Amino acid sequence: MELSKKEHWENVFATKAVNEVSWYQPNPETSLQLFERYGIDKKAKIIEIGGGDSYLIDHLLLLGYEDLTVLDISEKAIERLKTRLGDKAKNVNFIVSDVLDFQPTERYDVWHDRASFHFLTETNDIQKYVDLASEALTQDGFLFLATFSANGPLKCSGLTVTQYDEPKIGLLFQNNFQKLNCFTTNHQTPFDTIQNFIFCSFQKK
Repeated sequence: MELSKKEHWENVFATKAVNEVSWYQPNPETSLQLFERYGIDKKAKIIEIGGGDSYLIDHLLLLGYEDLTVLDISEKAIERLKTRLGDKAKNVNFIVSDVLDFQPTERYDVWHDRASFHFLTETNDIQKYVDLASEALTQDGFLFLATFSANGPLKCSGLTVTQYDEPKIGLLFQNNFQKLNCFTTNHQTPFDTIQNFIFCSFQKK
């Protein structure tokens, strides 16, 4: 019997250590450079999509960011992040939800997603994500999106993914966003394999 999406991710985080998943990145320097490049204010409302046990939140807290939210489908992933953050967890808002079921009650200045978007493979789901990101962002808010490039993997964590190049991803977001920049970069996994990502920055029109 096939696992549901939530069951799949709960199982991943229940059975693998933080450094046993391909997206493990103790120093998310590329993402952090985007916050610096666009001068994101320390009081900005930031949401991390599919944050799981990503280390981005640890680093943003160290840098003095004050209004952080993490959304992940996996309760186990969120619990793992809370445990690692310890007392600092009280300074972060946590939401356990599939992003497609997320109903924002506030607007964010930054929507950051590294390695979550490419798990959406159905056209309707992809469009729903695009609309949700636009709805959830403030006017002139930033969308930082990192996803597998056309040279990236075809599968991740046993699931089929969608690959993107700059024209393809630009077309998706062109109605509600101005594309600021896209570039590709390699991520070295804990298993010494290379995954090619495309990072794109958009600003809500």
